[in-house]
Amino acid sequence: MAIPSFYSQAEKLNLNRMPLEILQVNIGKRCNQACHHCHVESGPLRTENMESPTAERLIELLHTSPNIHTVDITGGAPELNPNFKKIVVAARRLGKKVIDRCNLTVFKEPGQEETPFFLKEYGVHVIASLPCYSKNNVEKQRGHGVFAKSINALQLLNELGYAKPDSGLTLDLVYNPTGPFLPPAQAKLEQDYKLELKELFNIEFNSLYTITNMPIKRFLDDLNRTGKLEEYMELLANSYNPMAAKGIMCRNLISVAWNGELYDCDFNQMLELPLGAGKKSLWDLSSFEELTDKPITFANHCYACTAGAGSSCGGALT
Repeated sequence: MAIPSFYSQAEKLNLNRMPLEILQVNIGKRCNQACHHCHVESGPLRTENMESPTAERLIELLHTSPNIHTVDITGGAPELNPNFKKIVVAARRLGKKVIDRCNLTVFKEPGQEETPFFLKEYGVHVIASLPCYSKNNVEKQRGHGVFAKSINALQLLNELGYAKPDSGLTLDLVYNPTGPFLPPAQAKLEQDYKLELKELFNIEFNSLYTITNMPIKRFLDDLNRTGKLEEYMELLANSYNPMAAKGIMCRNLISVAWNGELYDCDFNQMLELPLGAGKKSLWDLSSFEELTDKPITFANHCYACTAGAGSSCGGALT
């Protein structure tokens, strides 16, 4: 089957960037895990990490970009970067919401014992990876021993007040499919997660996000190895939803790499697809608001964000 170019779909809907509201920062590729589906290909041996001058330039631009209301920090394991706390503190002092994309097991790493308490102190919104409430499924995707550490970390966050009524501390979970298929309905899966995690481990959380696996990097390698790439791409293209396309995250988000380079989304960053607006790095801007109404770079992997109910870093779109 010949898959139509995603650009043709984008042109029909005039998918230019809207006013920029979310700054997503990939602070580095170092991680204490090496998950099979990881589109960043992060792991313990990766050395790419945001340095202080880049973090400081990022903070300078936040001062000149009042329309940005959310700083979404990801990685790797973002907490392993020595500038993580600096960015969090600066953003919170500017009144921005801060999200930490946390793999949970990082709390068990040397020197990270105080991290959950820091997140509580600054009211950081934690979005945590837990691809299933089943130990076997989690460890198939993320490695031996990950499930128990993840459960312990969630219990600790609950003890600190996360997901508790009136605490102001938000704890959301992320589900990724374990293979080349679309995630189930987000609302129904959230109900199942809440029931199972409460009954088995007395764990509470606010919301569940379902995120479709992106056919790039490690997951792409797995698709090629198993001969399922064409089938998966056909599934994504055949499941294209124009209503979901209107809400894709790149329309109000910009992605910043560990070295300060700019991309339309975290997935484009990993493919090194140039920013549609033509700017290259933090040092080419005086404000992030210069990027409003600029073109966005699309390619066929974008079908993963528009398949079925859609998928973004905030879960299903419709």
